[in-house]
Amino acid sequence: MKHYVNRYYITEVDRYSDTIYCHHAVMGEKLIPEHKHEKGQFLYTEGGVVYLNTPEQSYFLPARHYIWIPAGMPHSIHPSTPEVIMRNLYFPVSASDDTFFHRTAIYPVDDLLMELMMFTNRWNGNIHPEEESRYGIAKSFKLLLPELSRGALPLALPYPDDARLVKIVEYLDRHIAENIGFKHIADQFRISERSLARLFQKELNMSFIQYFTILRMLKGLTLLLDEKLAINEVAAKVGYSSLPTFSNTFTRIVGVRPSEYVKHRGLWDR
Repeated sequence: MKHYVNRYYITEVDRYSDTIYCHHAVMGEKLIPEHKHEKGQFLYTEGGVVYLNTPEQSYFLPARHYIWIPAGMPHSIHPSTPEVIMRNLYFPVSASDDTFFHRTAIYPVDDLLMELMMFTNRWNGNIHPEEESRYGIAKSFKLLLPELSRGALPLALPYPDDARLVKIVEYLDRHIAENIGFKHIADQFRISERSLARLFQKELNMSFIQYFTILRMLKGLTLLLDEKLAINEVAAKVGYSSLPTFSNTFTRIVGVRPSEYVKHRGLWDR
């Protein structure tokens, strides 16, 4: 497995405008600084937790999921360990592209998509249109993504600009294991409940409970995948006294039951 060398994503991905660029590699470092490509990017990772930051949001990429990054979107990549394996395919923009390709989002990877992706493991570098067989297969992979990726998952949280809300979300992150309610936050920060509700909707385009729930599930994913804690331990650490409630909420947000993550965790980390 290759390692990232000489910031390949800056010098190689966009060298030819009409090629599909394929790269499977061990990260080899704990940060890929902010950059962008002229091509759309399919990114799948194995072997650790990965965060991906754009100017507006922070995304959490768990095992058995991929993220689509539209062309021109600035982003930085933050893996939990340099040993994370990244599987990338970069595709030229086409005027006929589905609206799917204009949105940064995370999707589950089913068995068919996994097989197709692993088939590309034999390729590295530019695939030119003249290479009809390989190029046709790679292009078909892109065209299948909207069909195989029906439900984007809300595994991202926006950044607040309002100074008051910055302090509030930092407080929530520090007290994630506590049973914090909306009124408690309003009282703690001396703001009316009505004003607080408006602040969340205006700044984050979601309610307090939506934000705090997603924050808890992202933390839960980290504890399951990176720290490899038991499900009941994870539930308690993110503020759930009821294991069924945590499990049902996790399933609704992430798209798979936490028991499935525990069951396949070793497989995904290889």
